[in-house]
Amino acid sequence: MTMRLQKELEKLKKRILSLGAMVEERVRMAIQALELRDANLAEKIIRSDYEIDEFEIEVEEECLKLLALHQPVAVDLRFLIAVIKINNDLERIGDEAVNIAERIQIIAKRERLDIPFDYSLMAEKTASMLKKSLDALVNMDDVLALDVLKLDDAIDDMKDQAYDVIKQAIREHTDRVGYLINLLLMCRHLERIADHATNIAEEVVYMVQGEIIRHGNIELEAKE
Repeated sequence: MTMRLQKELEKLKKRILSLGAMVEERVRMAIQALELRDANLAEKIIRSDYEIDEFEIEVEEECLKLLALHQPVAVDLRFLIAVIKINNDLERIGDEAVNIAERIQIIAKRERLDIPFDYSLMAEKTASMLKKSLDALVNMDDVLALDVLKLDDAIDDMKDQAYDVIKQAIREHTDRVGYLINLLLMCRHLERIADHATNIAEEVVYMVQGEIIRHGNIELEAKE
């Protein structure tokens, strides 16, 4: 029974990593669409969202089946609990990529209004956080996972900067409020992706160390 469970857990890990790769690609597509104001690429992201939704359901069902059939304990139980949570975070990241794509479809139809805020920098930092959290999951690397947690504040600061810049732009361009609000919302969607990447990193630490470190409690060191 234990040998069979280990094989099933290894298969499950490959599936969650496949979902992670799919989600990461959608985020990269969303960033590219943002940089190019590409409505057609945005449409592809929206139309393919069902693939992530279906994958997420399959992974959850597999987790529940393993819990029911094998009643795992200790490390194996922690792994399954963490995968269920990570699975949900990945699906939510996919939703945020769709949200960005929907905003792009709107602004692509409008005349560009340049504002002094670097969206590409925020987008790349967000994508980097997601990549590192997934790398931490692949390698069960709590050191890298803890590093991811320390990056979240920078994304929050960028969102706040965008808010200040766009608030000023709204005062100066009262005829472009709708356009500017969509720019602000894109920052919010990027910030939410970073939040979910942080959640994934926290679950990696939980899997490796057995410690729950949510709610800002990251005063931990990676165990040898």
